[in-house]
Amino acid sequence: MLSYSELTKGTLFILDGAPYEVLEMNFLRMQQRKATVNTKIRNLITGKILERNWQASDSFEEAEVEKKNSKFIYMTKGEYWFCDEKNAADRFSLTAEVLGDAGKFLKPNTIVVALFFNGKVITATLPIKMDFKVIEAPPSIKGNTAQGGNKVVTLEGGATIPVPLFINAGDVIRVNTQTGEYVERVDKGSA
Repeated sequence: MLSYSELTKGTLFILDGAPYEVLEMNFLRMQQRKATVNTKIRNLITGKILERNWQASDSFEEAEVEKKNSKFIYMTKGEYWFCDEKNAADRFSLTAEVLGDAGKFLKPNTIVVALFFNGKVITATLPIKMDFKVIEAPPSIKGNTAQGGNKVVTLEGGATIPVPLFINAGDVIRVNTQTGEYVERVDKGSA
């Protein structure tokens, strides 16, 4: 059992029969009152984020979550299909609602970490940074760019993100899959 002071960032625990992950934790102590812990937690099954306060009398069961490397195969009709990294016959699917925005960054054969709770897959996490080829990019227009500028490009897989003006179609760029932000240009395409 976990005490309220052990709910640090990244801790997995059971609340109302569902697994939760602690995203943020702050220890609060007000005058003449008992100490409390303010947390921001995410339900690993539904993805909903809650803010909760806990007291010293609260205790929690640690969540037994299994992690397995899995390979993304394809997407069809709003379902993303994966297989075990070592056994292609062991397949499972996740819906677009469960994966959220991360789904738009999946490419075939991408290795992800699948989380299993009570033998059932609940979600998958992508590598933090991935490389993508720019499929469509509007031309850069010279002008007032003293403050820098951005344009929106389309990546392989259909995701659209803002990038600096010097990025062109055919370039390979690195993207942070958690924030959806441009990181750097990896390879300049042949123009």
